[in-house]
Amino acid sequence: MAKGKLVVICQSGGKFTSNNDGSLLYTGGDAHAMRVSNETQFDEFKSEISEMWKYDSGSMAIKYFLPNNKRTLITISGDKDIQRMIDFHEDSATVDVYVMPGEIVASGVSNTPCSRSSRTTVAELVTAVDTPTVVNSLAAVNEDTEDNGQQNLAKVWENIITGVHQQFNSVHEFRDALGKYSITHGFVYKFKNNDSRRVSAKCKAEGCPWRIHASKLSTTPLFRIKKMNGTHTCGAGIGTANRPQASKKLVASIIKEKLRDTPNYRPKEIANDIQRDFGIEVRYSQAWRGMETAREELLGSYKEAYNQLPWLCEKIVETNPGSVATLITRDDLSFHRLFVAFHASLYGFQNGCRPLLFLDTMTLQSRYQGELLTATAVDGNDNVFPVAFAIVDVVSDDNWHWFLVELKSLLSTSQSITFVAEKQKGISESLSEIFTNSYHGYCLYHLTENLKKDLKGPLTQEVIRVIVSQFYDAAYASTLDEFKKCAKSIKDISPEGYEWILQNEPEHWANAFFKGARFNHIACDIAESFYGWISELPGLPVIQMVDTIRRKMMELIYTRQVDSVQWSTILTPSSEEKLQKETLKARSLEVLFSPSSVFEVRDDLGTINVVNIDHWDCSCRKWQISGLPCLHAVAVLERVGRNIYDYCSKFFMTDTYRLTYSESINAIPTADRPVHSDSSPVRVHPPCVRRPSGRPKQRRLRSQGIVKRPLHCSRCKGVGHNKSTCQLSS
Repeated sequence: MAKGKLVVICQSGGKFTSNNDGSLLYTGGDAHAMRVSNETQFDEFKSEISEMWKYDSGSMAIKYFLPNNKRTLITISGDKDIQRMIDFHEDSATVDVYVMPGEIVASGVSNTPCSRSSRTTVAELVTAVDTPTVVNSLAAVNEDTEDNGQQNLAKVWENIITGVHQQFNSVHEFRDALGKYSITHGFVYKFKNNDSRRVSAKCKAEGCPWRIHASKLSTTPLFRIKKMNGTHTCGAGIGTANRPQASKKLVASIIKEKLRDTPNYRPKEIANDIQRDFGIEVRYSQAWRGMETAREELLGSYKEAYNQLPWLCEKIVETNPGSVATLITRDDLSFHRLFVAFHASLYGFQNGCRPLLFLDTMTLQSRYQGELLTATAVDGNDNVFPVAFAIVDVVSDDNWHWFLVELKSLLSTSQSITFVAEKQKGISESLSEIFTNSYHGYCLYHLTENLKKDLKGPLTQEVIRVIVSQFYDAAYASTLDEFKKCAKSIKDISPEGYEWILQNEPEHWANAFFKGARFNHIACDIAESFYGWISELPGLPVIQMVDTIRRKMMELIYTRQVDSVQWSTILTPSSEEKLQKETLKARSLEVLFSPSSVFEVRDDLGTINVVNIDHWDCSCRKWQISGLPCLHAVAVLERVGRNIYDYCSKFFMTDTYRLTYSESINAIPTADRPVHSDSSPVRVHPPCVRRPSGRPKQRRLRSQGIVKRPLHCSRCKGVGHNKSTCQLSS
């Protein structure tokens, strides 16, 4: 049979029976044949089958077996399922398809198994489960009522345990099946024996005779049911009254395959899907714990990931010469901190980026507590350029000091570096000690949050927003007069806010006073782009988190290398756009000619600015701050016939940008990655403090003091409580 084509033998009207080995046998009924190919659409396929037996195409299910697996039926519900069926049977000329009238399957839904074969994906073509279950996606049936959800549950799990001689791949698979079976039949069981060789359980209801015993087959991991009394006298049945709670392992087994395809599958979505498809109510905390269990089964042990960090550090240095990966543990071998800087990033920063670094931190989503410290730069096109990062157990002055010491040892530039970071005593002291002659610009975001906290008095949120807006204007003001004007506006609204501005060191955040070169970047917002990568990641084990950051950096450098080849402008696109805007505005200005290099420029309002083209200086100070000629400088340069591009900072040139991305980050082979075993030596333990269970309350570590709306009581008009908690009687 040609590749991409398959003869489908459609069967209907018969019935399935279970063999002793758990496989299914279909007998009776009629059969028809048809041909499918990669071009076959599901709607056409279903329509042709419905015509064979005059079935209602909206209420029939179409299923098939995977090759060499007669235990698990796979549902066809969309075009992708047809393509998968053809791919799975590429070595066969025919495939048997079973048509079951009276079943409703939502079309167009991806059909990923979520049965006890949770370790196996369809795409991997690994032998599936050993019990006769019918596999459906969590979203395969869109039923909103509890009764329909229970019917779905019964259909999928009711016969997951069939009786004596049924065989399972492992003890874990048997326990998983037992949990699903008990939920379906609405009873709670307890273990009499439960170890790796035998499992015995009985119904927890007093006097109920239901019990089951399974044990391991010698010399194999297989588990087989040896004894089973399937009779209940406790009133067990399908329903919610006696249904036990879903365990985290059960939730994990349901969602694992979907979580593999959708890493950002959220606990709320998990709870809703399980309620809809299986009629089981799952609390948010249960969904969260189940999600973490499934993620660990998919990604590997979070604990073992720390033990593999020494191997990863060696590989980073080996595959990327000139890079640094430093791992430090505590005396008890527990993880303390990890510093990573790739040669491509260090080279790009020192040869193509402005001497400007943004320091920030973010809490990682991980089984164990961890914080990400980052040093990011800005390339010539105003995009984020990661320079170095570290993972530490906690954010502390000591860890920041260590991070900056490591960073300093790698930067050979003699230029003064400007840092934009939170106003924090530990960071300020470390910067002044480690990076002499450097400048520390306070991040305006953090300052704004502190301003909101410190504002007192009966100020409404609208007034606070006005003050914050004026505060930003004061920070961006390039001259002292403009700063004073903004400060006076704040004073007129709130004298307290005005005093706060003067007391919080404007020389560290206001353009009018700042001595360093921030190029008009006054907040750590450029670092937010870097966090955008991380926030999209699920809670990965630490070794995969580090390698994922490496891969994203590798892709970023390669993509920008390729993109910049297409540029034909002298400046980078964003810089070229800024310069063109200034050029348009400069046309209305009047330049007073001067035989020297100093010129006066008058605008339509009569305001005069003085430009010195030899010193790259303008009295408006925007040329000095941004690194690109302001409109006054552009007017002068055009008047005297100079090339404007000769007066732009080299950091905005396309050639400099290409130099930034001229080095590459190399891939890391994992063929010799150590495999965990009980006898493996432990080199690194997880951090001593584990993250509390449940969803993290706060992702980012920001300054304290975000202003929250106070509670107001509509009954007594008091502050600090609402009507429901008011102590006054009605």
